[in-house]
Amino acid sequence: MNSPTISANASSPAQPLPEVREPFTAKITRLLDAYAPPLALAGLILVWELATWFFAIPSFLLPAPSAIVRAAFDTPLSVWGGHIWATLRVALMGYGLAIIVSVPLAIGLASSRFLSRTLYPILVIVQSTPIVAVAPIIVVTLGASDLPRVFITFLITFFPIVVSTVTGLLATPEELIELSRSLRAGRKREYLQIRLPYALPHVFSALKISTTLSVIGAVVAEFVAAEKGLGFFIAFSTSFFKIPAAFAGLVVLVAISLILFKLVGFAQEKLAPWSLPKKQD
Repeated sequence: MNSPTISANASSPAQPLPEVREPFTAKITRLLDAYAPPLALAGLILVWELATWFFAIPSFLLPAPSAIVRAAFDTPLSVWGGHIWATLRVALMGYGLAIIVSVPLAIGLASSRFLSRTLYPILVIVQSTPIVAVAPIIVVTLGASDLPRVFITFLITFFPIVVSTVTGLLATPEELIELSRSLRAGRKREYLQIRLPYALPHVFSALKISTTLSVIGAVVAEFVAAEKGLGFFIAFSTSFFKIPAAFAGLVVLVAISLILFKLVGFAQEKLAPWSLPKKQD
């Protein structure tokens, strides 16, 4: 008697599941996360533009964003290209030298108590010395080529990489170290296969910070002695009261720093995605 009813129910089409709507507060939060930074930047630029117009601020004191854009387009692309390449070349050379020196130095400091006690205070003293005050001496000593500018960039860049790498190497859990020693792993394998991979989040964080410092170091060196570069362009424009052009050079410097920062983050995503911080829900 019940078989027709059962077959009828079995042959009836499945009812669609009710649509789950996103909560209103979650939707607002998602939109703010996506659009708040560009909207805030656009609002700041708009307020800046209106303030310079309303208060009639002279361009040699604070140029309007529109004047900065005009100055950027008035400068030929060949001029921009030469200055950008000069700064970028020095920044990348100093940054690469800092990586080559800092990582092995950090391994030495982490593995040797003697090196840590002798070299670490010297590194702190070097980092505490104002580079702007030492830069003219470095230029006189090393000459007026790219070498002093690369060395100045290296001095500004290397210290965060050393400190963060040492911190990551020493933060490796002791359980992993004891396990590797129980398996008779040598000191080389301990650092290459356990400590360094565990320290990669610290290393990449330092590399991201050092990208911006490398640009700063290149500009500081160009302020002291250079005939090309964005630092030279800004100093030259300021000396002739071309403040909009100087601000345009500053914007280009910020863009270069952001691009280098993003490139390091991209390299971390591709080479060591597991070292990325977990995203919060």
